[in-house]
Amino acid sequence: MSIREVTEQWEARRLSAFACPAARSRGREREEIPCETRTCFQRDRDRIVHSKAFRRLQGKTQVYIAPEGDHFRTRLTHTLEVAQVARTLARSLDLNEDLTEAIALGHDLGHTPFGHIGERSLNELMAGGFRHNEQSRRVVERLERDGQGLNLTLEVRDGILHHSGNGFPMTMEGQCVRRADRIAYLNHDLDDALRGGILRPFEIPSDCLRVLGQTHSARINTMILDIVEHSRDTDTLQMSPTVEQAMDALRDFMFEHVYRDSWRAAEEVRCDHVIKTLFEYFCVHPAEMPEEFMVISYQEGTERGVCDYLSGMTDRYAIRLFLRLFVPEGFPAIK
Repeated sequence: MSIREVTEQWEARRLSAFACPAARSRGREREEIPCETRTCFQRDRDRIVHSKAFRRLQGKTQVYIAPEGDHFRTRLTHTLEVAQVARTLARSLDLNEDLTEAIALGHDLGHTPFGHIGERSLNELMAGGFRHNEQSRRVVERLERDGQGLNLTLEVRDGILHHSGNGFPMTMEGQCVRRADRIAYLNHDLDDALRGGILRPFEIPSDCLRVLGQTHSARINTMILDIVEHSRDTDTLQMSPTVEQAMDALRDFMFEHVYRDSWRAAEEVRCDHVIKTLFEYFCVHPAEMPEEFMVISYQEGTERGVCDYLSGMTDRYAIRLFLRLFVPEGFPAIK
């Protein structure tokens, strides 16, 4: 018996009836020979971690654009925090941690440079709109491995797509990531806002703190424990009305004072200008894009190829490219 088969038997004995064991996966679009040591979900996790899109997350904005401080979150550290929270939920509810981790690590692969500012810009430019969760699925299905995709299981692809937006995950593990995403970003964005001087501690609504906790770790712990307590023996993750209302109130506060506040206005205008100017330029000059995106432009239309190219950029790459294309260089000194 292989190591993978031993793991699959352990899952069959140990996991909840609401979990998705690897042996019951609906499989991949292209059939593959099973791995001797890893389950299908463990292979998916490894493929995501080794992908180019995953490595680029370290250079993409979470809230603060190209921050100079070493301790502000990036899209990569956000992803790791989501994975940690989601795995804690899965472990506590006897769900499949490997599936949960794979979804969490892949959920933001399609995020744009400049965070939600870039997402909004591309949404305005693309005829069918742009949503980062849909682009994340496109990354793993179409863009990675020179257009071959990662050939992930259906459950992982579904969880990536439905970690946000109107749809709902097909697995409890996908629900863990959807919940963990909100838990992580609310708490770490609040932490970064305090670190960056955007907020001061006394400005945080006292009603929220009274329910959720006075510290970063206490608030995360409250949210996780509440979900675990109210989600046993059910196929839907739930929170108590008290904690959920406090969490929603904190989210409303963050949108008003951090995500949409005036301190970001000037930077948003500049980021929007960079994205839109690059988009217009490459729609006219698609041959200047890397070959893989030229192929997409030929097969699926120029705007689609340009959108895929821009959405994959890191903040600094987009800025450097903009400077190279549109800002004159000084005449070099005579040697």
